[in-house]
Amino acid sequence: MQRQDNRAQNEMRPLQFVLNVAPHATASVLSCFGNTRVICSVTIEEDVPRWMKNQHVPGGWLTAEYAMLPYSTLDRKKRDSSAGKVDGRSVEIQRLIGRSLRAVVDLEALGARTIWVDCDVLQADGGTRTASITGAAVALSIALNRLVASGALEKNPMRCLVSAVSVGKLAGTPLLDLCYVEDRDAEVDMNVVMTERGEYVEVQGSGEEAVFTADEMAQMLALASKGVADITAAQKEAIARADRPAESDFESLRSFFEGR
Repeated sequence: MQRQDNRAQNEMRPLQFVLNVAPHATASVLSCFGNTRVICSVTIEEDVPRWMKNQHVPGGWLTAEYAMLPYSTLDRKKRDSSAGKVDGRSVEIQRLIGRSLRAVVDLEALGARTIWVDCDVLQADGGTRTASITGAAVALSIALNRLVASGALEKNPMRCLVSAVSVGKLAGTPLLDLCYVEDRDAEVDMNVVMTERGEYVEVQGSGEEAVFTADEMAQMLALASKGVADITAAQKEAIARADRPAESDFESLRSFFEGR
């Protein structure tokens, strides 16, 4: 089948990680999966939640928050603060982000610290949760590297990288990294979270008024594995240039939005 953006069945959208977009955070990344753009920031607090103190739980904690900004969608999305509560979808996604990152961090080795991960969607074109997990992993790795460089930690407690990608079935064809239109019309929609080692962290899949076979699921998981390999390479490249001056990334950001 012909995809809307002429990508191959197993091709990711253009990936870009722009660093240092939120200078007051310990580390921050603008995670771009095509036209989906999410600011992922990590802030490290030298304290732990009260429940950990009360229960004498050793080590630290990692938690995540996720929000879609009002202008991130075609029709303005009402702020959660206007409704007086976080909507169920946002709660589900921020819990997924937290689980995905905690799966690859040695929380005991972190020490008595809390890692706050904030993912704010600037523009949504499908895959906001996968772009959030992927960008947050980059920001987390950089933040922990900076903690090691400062002497606060002996070694980075992040065991390996983690990322996520969407797959699905549209018009009977398995596809990798669905944009919004593909996600909207897909017969099957699946989000796959994996480590760089090829281990599964979480698989969320469902038929949208349709069914899928074991063979089709295997095809989609194979596509996800290929996508995660591509993503991991881009993550590692971003982490390797984390110590460059922030100005270079802001220039990259400006050029990206100008389409250069």
